[in-house]
Amino acid sequence: MANIMTTLGVLADTHIPDRVTQLNPRVLEIFKQAEVNAILHAGDVSIPRVLDELGQVAPVHAVQGNRDIFYLRQLPLRIELTFEGVTLGMAHGHGTFSRYMVDKIQRAIQGRLVESYLTRMLQTFPDVSVIVFGHLHVPCNFLLDGKLIFNPGSTGYPWPRNAPGTVGLLYLEQGKAPQGEIITLG
Repeated sequence: MANIMTTLGVLADTHIPDRVTQLNPRVLEIFKQAEVNAILHAGDVSIPRVLDELGQVAPVHAVQGNRDIFYLRQLPLRIELTFEGVTLGMAHGHGTFSRYMVDKIQRAIQGRLVESYLTRMLQTFPDVSVIVFGHLHVPCNFLLDGKLIFNPGSTGYPWPRNAPGTVGLLYLEQGKAPQGEIITLG
């Protein structure tokens, strides 16, 4: 019997309408074309309409980001999900309010501190194969300590600001190493 592969659409930091007015239509096109089995939103959704739009393509799993405190406070801060025997952990990455404020001050002084976010994610999810997070607005897709570290970047408000928006796809198959792909929206 052949293994079944699950394809997940992954996005974060949509920031609608606080940074951009609508979801880039390429997001839905890419997820439909990939025939995703589910969609993961790693926070900073901002308004529920975004999750409704995504839900027209596939079931959506989302976590709360620092910008989701008004309309989407009911979202969990972190979740663990299993697909095809592969367990993944997802959190936005901002941590508690006090941690978020300390990070903001450090970022103002020292610039983006990617390493501190990675350390926090590894500590938050010690027993998963894949870690999905947002908050940085910078895509990443690499192995660290035997885990796939995956940040899809931001669909409409990337860092640096002149960079194109991005989304991601995760390919999970039982007994195989998880694979990630970052797609530029253009």
